[in-house]
Amino acid sequence: MGHPSSPAQRVIERMDAMLSETDDERPVACNRVAGVVVTGNEGGAHHVISEIAGALGDIGYTIPGQAWTYWRLGPGAGPDYLDSERGREWSHRTGRAMASNLYAVAEALAARPIPAPPQ
Repeated sequence: MGHPSSPAQRVIERMDAMLSETDDERPVACNRVAGVVVTGNEGGAHHVISEIAGALGDIGYTIPGQAWTYWRLGPGAGPDYLDSERGREWSHRTGRAMASNLYAVAEALAARPIPAPPQ
């Protein structure tokens, strides 16, 4: 329906507590990367991706460009992922791009972490 599921929303709300957990004066999620996989169709995937990625960014994660994928069948209801080959290649291609981008940014952050904010 274009909104994160209740379990996904609950996880994000619980992760909000991570803001108070610090490591060297930064939230514990700082210098960590995150991406989003939406198991639904294109109809609301972009909205769900933006809500979840925004929340993860607020918590402190770094979200690289193209750090998401979903099952692309066009808007509206359709068959389950396992029931059809249609749309899989696009999802696999964007999933591989997502993994590559997450890995590249994680390596960059490991080599040069974001410093703690000035006091």
